Amino acid sequence: MVTDKLAKRLLRRKWWLILLSLLLTCQLSLITSYAQKPQQGKASFYAKSLHGRRTASGERLHPDSLTCAHRSYPFGTMLQVYNPANGRRVIVRVTDRGPFVRGRIIDLSWRAAKELDIISSGVAMVVVQKVDHFIVPFLPTDEIDIPDLELQTSQGPPPMTPYWRDMKEDQHEYNTSVTTSNKKE
Repeated sequence: MVTDKLAKRLLRRKWWLILLSLLLTCQLSLITSYAQKPQQGKASFYAKSLHGRRTASGERLHPDSLTCAHRSYPFGTMLQVYNPANGRRVIVRVTDRGPFVRGRIIDLSWRAAKELDIISSGVAMVVVQKVDHFIVPFLPTDEIDIPDLELQTSQGPPPMTPYWRDMKEDQHEYNTSVTTSNKKE
């Protein structure tokens, strides 16, 4: 009788745990699917006075880096931020959480804001979209073949010795001659 009650209680707990895990899984999938769609909203940028402070990912904030803060994308995610007012785009990496101001969807580094030309206005409407594949324009695709160089001297005059070596030898000769003359006296 006691074991039957215990078994029923454990079975009820098991069902609650399964139901709870399904509910959490559905919520997480909704959050990630929401984050995958292009978002439109206001963007602001970090002030230069925050230089050197740690972000939520642990990295230090640098005003010249192309980074941003976003509420839902994982750290390291590359995002394309588009300013429809002037047609400029920039690709940034998520390194922080935020913004914590109502109506804003992204906080940009000072450099990213400069690339989008929103420094003077402070806040601008942007479109944020996740970038899966992008080409880095300055990254070489092929390995560079560097020739082997033989760095040898031709059979010419012997290499010159530094002047300090000659001075050191002269000083040594002087010291030995002074010591021997002092011993004779």
